Amino acid sequence: MQTCRELITPGPAEELAALLDLEVPGALRDGFLPPLWHWVYLLDRPRQDELGADGHPLRGVPAPPGPGWLRMFAGGRVTAYRAVRVGRAATRTSEVARTVEKSGRSGPLTFVTVRSRIEQDGAVAVVDEQDIVYRPPGSRPPTAAPTVPAGGAVPGPNGADPNGGSRARGASVRGTLEFDVDPVVLFRFSALTHNAHRIHYDLGYTTGEGYPDLVVHGPLQALLLGELIRRLGVDPLGRAFSYRLVGPAYGAQRLSVAATGDGPDLRVEVRDGAGRVTATGALAA
Repeated sequence: MQTCRELITPGPAEELAALLDLEVPGALRDGFLPPLWHWVYLLDRPRQDELGADGHPLRGVPAPPGPGWLRMFAGGRVTAYRAVRVGRAATRTSEVARTVEKSGRSGPLTFVTVRSRIEQDGAVAVVDEQDIVYRPPGSRPPTAAPTVPAGGAVPGPNGADPNGGSRARGASVRGTLEFDVDPVVLFRFSALTHNAHRIHYDLGYTTGEGYPDLVVHGPLQALLLGELIRRLGVDPLGRAFSYRLVGPAYGAQRLSVAATGDGPDLRVEVRDGAGRVTATGALAA
């Protein structure tokens, strides 16, 4: 188990707004973090000698299953019970909720789900689960994100899998947004989230690991999914938001985000510059 406590100041959220080319959101001006923006707070800050060759910590929650194992972000689930307030301290407690061993096309895979609870003013504000995948040293990166094992996904409305792929044919689009990524954006997001994983900013390392270009962060894509939900004026409090990285996005390009669904049934997806779905999400009714 790992615990982190921090005073929630406006600075990191204002930096995220600048990165996303936004004016400061009204919620932040009112003293609350927008949905998912807690991801730029309560972060691990390991010493340089505590990082592996790939930039990830050698120890902590989670820790790689063995020396040199490579890490990928697969998805997760977030339930916000109350908005995180600016100007007050918050505590994050994280632990490994489950570990599953599987075999994929690239060889053995280890799936680790980390569950974090953020508490503020004596009450739980956010429960955040993240699914991490480890693959052995020397293995080639998969062309699609590995499927999260049963137990690591939250059913969507009417029991449907919220991460089942692109939007249904003929589904009405409720809203869209576009966002340009380039090496500067990837570097700034890495710095803002204290993510030293070299696949996002070190092109020589990235291509040496078998990727064709710098890898767009999974959490950045998930934030874009949540940002579209916020811009649509949908209140996520008390509702589970689940998301999955279904395919990698590489290099400088324009990402397109779309939301579909009627009533409380809201689904969102990210497509890369070639039109491929790279991330999906759903907000439970």
